[in-house]
Amino acid sequence: MRIALALLALLMWSPQQVLAQAAADMPEKFERVTAGFDYDLRTVEIPMRDGVKLHTVIVLPRGGRQLPMLLTRTPYDAEGMTGHLRSSHLVDALEGYDNFPELFADGRYIRVVQDIRGKYGSEGAYIVNRPLRGPLNDSATDHATDTWDTVDWLSRHVPESNGKVGILGISYDGFTSLMALVKPHPALKAVAAMNPMVDNWKGDDWFHNGAFRQINLPYIYSQVGTRANSVTWWDDTPDQYTLFLRGGSAGALASARGMDDIGFYRKLLAHPAYDAFWQQQAVDRVLAQQPLEVPTMLVHSLWDQEDIYGAMAVYRALARDGAERARLWLVMGPWNHGGEQGEGSALGAIRLGSDTSRTFVHDMLRPFLDHFLQDQAPALSLAHVNAFRTGENRWESMSELPRACASGCPVQPRRLYLQPGMRAGFTPGATGQAGYTADPAKPVPYLPRPSRPAKRTARGDTGW
Repeated sequence: MRIALALLALLMWSPQQVLAQAAADMPEKFERVTAGFDYDLRTVEIPMRDGVKLHTVIVLPRGGRQLPMLLTRTPYDAEGMTGHLRSSHLVDALEGYDNFPELFADGRYIRVVQDIRGKYGSEGAYIVNRPLRGPLNDSATDHATDTWDTVDWLSRHVPESNGKVGILGISYDGFTSLMALVKPHPALKAVAAMNPMVDNWKGDDWFHNGAFRQINLPYIYSQVGTRANSVTWWDDTPDQYTLFLRGGSAGALASARGMDDIGFYRKLLAHPAYDAFWQQQAVDRVLAQQPLEVPTMLVHSLWDQEDIYGAMAVYRALARDGAERARLWLVMGPWNHGGEQGEGSALGAIRLGSDTSRTFVHDMLRPFLDHFLQDQAPALSLAHVNAFRTGENRWESMSELPRACASGCPVQPRRLYLQPGMRAGFTPGATGQAGYTADPAKPVPYLPRPSRPAKRTARGDTGW
């Protein structure tokens, strides 16, 4: 009887009463309890000189005082990169792209990640690789001014800090790190730019010596189509090789998917040659005209399939004299793009004899940052050039990179020759037997087929 009466009462409720009951289950505002966390998380909107506010996440070791700050400026979602309370432990919350958890494991650094203009939580318009103010940018701001304004705000508004800021980043975030070197803020004490985008026509990202990298289409579609990457490229074949062959051309495939509405894609179509558009924004050319005022570490991956050009071009531009080389460090490691932050004991089938990425972070990156950012600065004995010799599986240290390979080079260059049977070797092949036929209708894939669609990370990386 009691059950029947209860059911009758329920049936007599109006829809509005049912909805009101359901809504009452959710509080108007839910506050997470973080009493057991070993860090505090602060989100701020930092104003730029033109009034635009940039969304910034600050992760502070709980109870820390007089700590330096490590800043990354990114188009890849500051909140996603900082974990945003996904763990009660700081080192786990910072697991992921650009973070290098070992840098933060002992609670001696404040982590700061900022969305650049026009991406995710930041105001303003997104311009891909926004050029410096000048012929290609008639506004009052660029990445150099935004970095200056951000560093200025951080140095004055984070009481837990010692006022010193370092900036680091990989790929696009390596590009924004280099932009900080243009008329830098006095509080910027160190820069670590890894696999940076530098000259996007000669050898980084969009073109490789003029050859358009068609695998960038999915990246451009997602990264530039919306502020928060809310539209994603779709794959309707199990093999991307087949997808591009079926598309007929990169341009036809892009148009079929509506990319003609994306401003940056139209710029690529308008500038296929190495014209002033590319030359004037090439970062190595820009930095060659600037004095190097901030200690800088450049990190180059020897098998970087995406940004193979940039780090070495910037090194050549900055290693001009002894005074500037004294503020410049170069690391050349056996990695692919961004591989220095992963497990570095192998590259595919190549065994490297040690975890080269850990060696880089523990013996090179951390001592460099500690020396220039910590108040009780430890001495720095790091050589200015550290290069891994794959095959011998050892690191070699030098005071500077040899400018030419003459008799004094540690290893002399050797010629490679085409051989019969689609092979290469160190001896000339028999005449007429070593040749390849280039047929545009039958391109050669550089990944084993089937080439699966790339897995995307929070930063929109194509993962190649």
